[in-house]
Amino acid sequence: MGHQNPAAGVTGGKRWGPSPEWTRQSWFRPFEASATPERDHAGLQDTPAPAPKVTAMYLEFFGLREAPFELTPNPQFLFLTPSTRTAFQNIQYGLSTGKGVTVVTGDPGVGKTYLFVAALNSDACTHVRTVLISNPIMTRAEFVQAIAVKLGLSREIQQSKALLVDRLEQILIDARLANMVVALVIDEAHRLSDELLEELRLLDNVETMDEKLLPIVLLGQPSLTQRLSEPQNLQLTQRVAVRSHVECFSDMECGGYIASRVRAAGGEPSRLFTRDAVIRICELSRGTPRTINVLCDNALLVAFSARRRLITREVVDTVNRQQLAANDQVTSSDSELPDGGTLAAKPSSEPGLS
Repeated sequence: MGHQNPAAGVTGGKRWGPSPEWTRQSWFRPFEASATPERDHAGLQDTPAPAPKVTAMYLEFFGLREAPFELTPNPQFLFLTPSTRTAFQNIQYGLSTGKGVTVVTGDPGVGKTYLFVAALNSDACTHVRTVLISNPIMTRAEFVQAIAVKLGLSREIQQSKALLVDRLEQILIDARLANMVVALVIDEAHRLSDELLEELRLLDNVETMDEKLLPIVLLGQPSLTQRLSEPQNLQLTQRVAVRSHVECFSDMECGGYIASRVRAAGGEPSRLFTRDAVIRICELSRGTPRTINVLCDNALLVAFSARRRLITREVVDTVNRQQLAANDQVTSSDSELPDGGTLAAKPSSEPGLS
């Protein structure tokens, strides 16, 4: 994977201090092997970003420094509600301390991964390096190999759980001696098999007399809570130190979310969206941030194409009709699945404006 081995130089019992190898970028892999995105409510689906030249014209037309509604988790657009603030602080705490397992749940699109990225890039986590697994549908052997690869370990260690645990413990001890923390983060954790949940329990046993050496953060849909409550997973559940659930935005929060992102991008919310447009976006999105972003971004593109500088309810309804029509076309052509089943629309939800 192109990582340098942070344990390099740990030979003959020698210890090492902080080095250039311990860069956030060398450990943080937020966009690898992600699962197929869920479809959002209101007939919306993710659309490709406009070409660079169009983007520049679009930004200039609306007086923006940058696109305000990208789907990438840019920490500068962080917007906190009581629910997201609690989750954000819990992730910070879970990443930066040796307290065992942290669990954060929420519906698709509410921003769990975004909160993780923001927490990792916050001042509280400058000493944290993460091993991120974003698609945990794998066997035990593949899980061991994935961790070893992300740590930059040898092919021999990748094939042996015993060697991995031994080397991992050494890496974690050396990291603590260098005043660093290495954390394991599992996105889409509701997809973990019972076998892998048991592997996490065993990894949580890597500890000293004073603290856990490998903080574990699990980000997943609400079904993760149910999985953890099952009898076979009780021992892992007992190790969960912090839990939080990310709620969809209320209408007021939805409006605040839109306004916050427009301001962060250099715009003036009242000159870009009418009140009725914001109300309609909140209705269609059901308070789900990802859906809000898709609606707002497409509304800006439609308005730009029509040379209209103000997003009205009419523009938002036009976007929704277009997306419903596009989804109907996709459903009619792709509804047949290999097993004879059919695709079903999924509800979606996310945050708001201030």
